[in-house]
Amino acid sequence: MLLVLAAAIAACGGSGPSTATSHTSSPARTSPVVSVSASGPAPTPSARPVSQPYGVLVGSQAAATYAVSLVATDGTVAASGEASSPPVVTCANAAGAPVPLPVSTSNSRAYFMDAGGVVRFLAPGGESGRATTVPAPTSSRRASFAVSPDDQRIAVVVADYNATGASTRLYVEDLNGGGNHLDIFSESGARTLWPIGWHGIQNLVVGVVPSCTQGGGPFCCGIQELHVVDPATATRRFTLGGITTCPVVGPPSAAGVICWDGSTSKVLSWTGATIRTYPMPGPALQYLSPNGTVVAVVDNTGTNFLGGGTSISGLYGCTWINDQLVLAGGDSQHQPRIGDLVTPARVVPVAAQGDCGGRLPGGL
Repeated sequence: MLLVLAAAIAACGGSGPSTATSHTSSPARTSPVVSVSASGPAPTPSARPVSQPYGVLVGSQAAATYAVSLVATDGTVAASGEASSPPVVTCANAAGAPVPLPVSTSNSRAYFMDAGGVVRFLAPGGESGRATTVPAPTSSRRASFAVSPDDQRIAVVVADYNATGASTRLYVEDLNGGGNHLDIFSESGARTLWPIGWHGIQNLVVGVVPSCTQGGGPFCCGIQELHVVDPATATRRFTLGGITTCPVVGPPSAAGVICWDGSTSKVLSWTGATIRTYPMPGPALQYLSPNGTVVAVVDNTGTNFLGGGTSISGLYGCTWINDQLVLAGGDSQHQPRIGDLVTPARVVPVAAQGDCGGRLPGGL
């Protein structure tokens, strides 16, 4: 299996979610830094949609704390925050429990959770505050969340893991104060859900993932299928991809998502329609640009661009910042960088570390 693919496959996720098993460390302190505490709320200035895009890097949760960094298009770190790391989750110590990164993005802010279930926000200017709380994580429970693009609502999936799978419940409520709470879905079994993001404010996107895994093969351990559902009732409106027929092979963008049937990749719209196809003989992580015109294909050689641009050797992209720039995560051994598909020789280092956790604006 491709080395890069093997390392990253479980990290496939929505607005850039991935597993909490990465091995990166905290970013360099070159920007406003906010430490997270479960004590009293911080001031909460009004959310303002960003005027320029940012990538999000999320540090490893293997240490006692992890960092979140907002990366501008020139590689500078606009703001960073730090939180206590949620505990590692297992299925009764019998198997691993794939979980997304404890981060979500709106069109204004990044939101991140600490070990006590406190969710705080971080804006590019360094503004931060306590947004809400979700059920506290344990070694057998994880709450994951997606904040709506307008910062008004939050969708939360609470998964309780056991030796045979997970019990899953999904609720939606106001981000500020928890009002208008709706319990909209529950199930138990071998599959659970990740809240991936929102397509507008009337469509919630959730990913179908295995509850427990011991690894095994490409795309075994991350998002396999996306459902676009009503955020008030969980009624499914559209299905993107197929668990056995065309599993999802990368996080979605505002233009849709890509699935792979074993020989052909399909670009899917948010109604589940196939926009175009292209041959793909082997498994590879594939990232659709925000405008849907270019696909970044990541393999052992680096990042190749289909539909525009050329390739960037040695750069392993993990999210688009905008329609021209790709962010690659990394650690102390492999510095994160930004690659430019228009000028491949222009690779900009980033003074932070971590895996990709999405982008701002975060609406799908």
